[in-house]
Amino acid sequence: ARKAVVNDLREQGFLQEIKPHKLMLPICARTGQVVEPMLTDQWFIGMNTAPTLGTGVSSPPPQGALAASRGGAPLGVDPDDRRSIAQKAIDAVQSGQVQFFPENWVNTFNQWMGNIQDWCISRQLWWGHQIPAWYTPSGDIIVAHNEAEAQAQAPGVRLTRDPDVLDTWYSSALVPFSALKPGVGPESDSALYLPSSVLVTGYDIIFFWVARMIMMTTHFTGQVPFKHVYIHGLVRDAQGKKMSKSEGNVLDPVDLIDGIALGPLLDKRTTGLRKPETAPAVRKATEKEFPDGIPAYGADALRFTFAALASLGRNINFDTKRCEGYRNFCNKLWNATRFVLMNCEGHDCGLMEHTKADCTPGGKAHGYMSFSAADRWISSVLQHTEAEVAKGFADYRLDLVANAIYDFAWNEFCDWYLEIAKVQIATGNPAQQRATRRTLIRTLEALLRLLHPITPFITESLWQQVAPVAGLLSDEQAAAGATISTARYPQAQPEKIDTAAIAQVQRLKALVDACRNLRGEMNLSPAARVPLLATGDVAFVREHAAVLQALAKLQSVEVFDDDSAWATAAQAAPTTVVGSAETSVRLALKVEIDVAAERARLGKEAARLQGEITKAQAKLGNGAFVAKAPPAVIEQEKARVADFSAALGKLQGQLARLA
Repeated sequence: ARKAVVNDLREQGFLQEIKPHKLMLPICARTGQVVEPMLTDQWFIGMNTAPTLGTGVSSPPPQGALAASRGGAPLGVDPDDRRSIAQKAIDAVQSGQVQFFPENWVNTFNQWMGNIQDWCISRQLWWGHQIPAWYTPSGDIIVAHNEAEAQAQAPGVRLTRDPDVLDTWYSSALVPFSALKPGVGPESDSALYLPSSVLVTGYDIIFFWVARMIMMTTHFTGQVPFKHVYIHGLVRDAQGKKMSKSEGNVLDPVDLIDGIALGPLLDKRTTGLRKPETAPAVRKATEKEFPDGIPAYGADALRFTFAALASLGRNINFDTKRCEGYRNFCNKLWNATRFVLMNCEGHDCGLMEHTKADCTPGGKAHGYMSFSAADRWISSVLQHTEAEVAKGFADYRLDLVANAIYDFAWNEFCDWYLEIAKVQIATGNPAQQRATRRTLIRTLEALLRLLHPITPFITESLWQQVAPVAGLLSDEQAAAGATISTARYPQAQPEKIDTAAIAQVQRLKALVDACRNLRGEMNLSPAARVPLLATGDVAFVREHAAVLQALAKLQSVEVFDDDSAWATAAQAAPTTVVGSAETSVRLALKVEIDVAAERARLGKEAARLQGEITKAQAKLGNGAFVAKAPPAVIEQEKARVADFSAALGKLQGQLARLA
């Protein structure tokens, strides 16, 4: 048509000059055809006008008639409330009836609602809720609940229903209340489920879905649809691009759970592309990112990964390596459970319930169990973790919940307490062994309940084995199908926190870490066992000697009451001091070494460190470098000087002792 118009103008003499002009045309990516705009009649809801309630014949329909037609005021709605649909939603958020988490997303909601335009709710699609409007031969419009009601308003007139369907977001906006069974009273669906507690969604549909649900629910029911709106980030690929099947960069969760070979993965990613010509590039990118396909991580590892990534940021760049780390966590939890069951099943775990009076001196249960500082410490750390988890859930910080549980399970329970428990069971008396086993099984059982919302499959499987041993699941309950899902979720009990035990174990950890550092400085292999010489707070060292020996992989722990005797025995040995002046402990590893060779090695390493310090200081002393280099680079060089200087100081101390 454009060329024909130009020829017409030229032939009639109306066209004096033709200049090149690039016309911006919308082109369909799939067909390559020009997309032409076409004005048509559509249905709208007036967002900023008081809605009209009721049904009837109108031409044209009054604003809001379609949204509000119910044959009268809806249940729970004040018929004298003349606020617009948009204003009702704005008021619901401003009054705090609906809260956003994080709170800053309220600004996005308010900005959109404050500049809202009338809502076009009709769509020309094959599927959807058909517009409840009928036309008479003369062009009048009847809005009604159904065809019979519409026909009753125009007896004997042949009606034609509007072929359009409602906008998807209009149908979605009805979700909070449209599926509820009508009724009144405390047991009705509306009373039980409206408002619901929380809506979980992405920030990209705050104005498409969240705002519309609030508008429609407050208008039709007089209530808010939900109390809280938890806005999470969007999951993107490792390069930060939005995942799209038509772009070939989607990760199917099932493939991450069950694993998939490279061949089927390539086929899946290159099928149904928006631009089939990009298939070679998609294949190449997939082969580079997943050269061996995707291994099976399991559903729990995938859930844990997403929980840990659920920070308050806008986007999540997904990397499968995170799944690998949480799969390792699940394996560690499984192995820890196996160890606990192996040491508790068939043993006296001190599960008999006694009163406080029974446990006092002279009571029938006095001395039945003897809890160590480590037993009281892990129970106290559990209470701290339960409090952190409760706060994380309340604030919708699932990342903090996941990280708190991970840190407790891996770093505190598995890495420290299980190792200490091995020593206590091997060397303790019956009362100490009973206390250790009780602490082991009860702490593990609580950990499984704490972790269940994040990793429901492995925790259910392990809890079925652990709970009976912990005395919390009888055979009858197990046979009746008892599940961890209905068990009470752990709640912190601050009164059980033993600060003295926490401080004591922190000191023990510091001693173990100091011994490990000394071993590292001497390049001792993990298999090498050497004696430890200790002085200072000898009572503390003697109390924890067995644990210290096991965790630091020592041959023995020799305690010296006299400082001079210790100094003589520790001559030329690597030493360190741990703790404050009042409770300090001096440690030395009694290592048989070739003094000359060790001095040569330390001297060579000291020279290397001095060279690195000199190079970094030269850069920092160069005015041109400092003027041009980014601040981060300058800070990095300063950090190198500080780190190398600290390491050099330690080496010089060792050289002095060897001299």
